[in-house]
Amino acid sequence: MLSDPTLDLSRQAVFVCLKVGAPLLLVALGVGLVVSFLQAITQIQEPTLTFVPKIVGMFAAMILAMPFMLATLVGFTEALFAQIGAGL
Repeated sequence: MLSDPTLDLSRQAVFVCLKVGAPLLLVALGVGLVVSFLQAITQIQEPTLTFVPKIVGMFAAMILAMPFMLATLVGFTEALFAQIGAGL
């Protein structure tokens, strides 16, 4: 049985979103865990202390992962336009 092209396209779009967002989310998770661990050790409970390291870490991760993210998005867009051109 053939699957619906809309479901295939939706599945691919969700997978691309996960691939593009995963590096930044994993860096934010790692930095958050390290900062929380350091706050627990030193008992410095400043809620704004986590923002600056997360922002710096995510900015660095975005710069490092940008070629991968761009290649993933371009590949998906090319495949999408090819499917539209073929009549989906």
